[in-house]
This record gives sequence, structure tokens and C-alpha cells, in this order.
Amino acid sequence: MEIAQYITVDPAIHHGTPVISGTRVPVSIIIGSLAGGMSKEEVMQEYELSKTQVEAALSYATDLVKQTTVTALGA
Repeated sequence: MEIAQYITVDPAIHHGTPVISGTRVPVSIIIGSLAGGMSKEEVMQEYELSKTQVEAALSYATDLVKQTTVTALGA
């Protein structure tokens, strides 16, 4: 099932975690690789992805962060 452009969820692939459509590459791996210092180009080469697919993962992660509510519990 497509949950965002270029992002799908299928219980048979990585236990239903979001992956790049048509691949078995989890969005979390892409985001983690970028956060760990890899460039977009390195991620594209390592996982055989297009720039559009890498940017779709970033966009999806951005949307998730925008939907997150944080409540301060006090000190």
C-alpha cells in the first residue's frame, strides 16, 4: 500500500515498515545513512536509488516530524 509518493508498506516486506516503492530499502536506513554523514550521492550508490527516491524518504520523514507532538512534563 502506498502511504506517500514513492513510499510503500507491505506486511511481507520488512514486517510492514515503510520502504521505497519497488525495493526492500527501508526509509529508516536512508534517513539513518544521511544522518550518519553519507551524502545523497553515496546513499544513491549504496542502495541503488535515484535522487527522487532519496528525497522522497526525506520528505516522508519531514512529514512525520511535523505530525509529532511533544509535551513537556516539567522539571
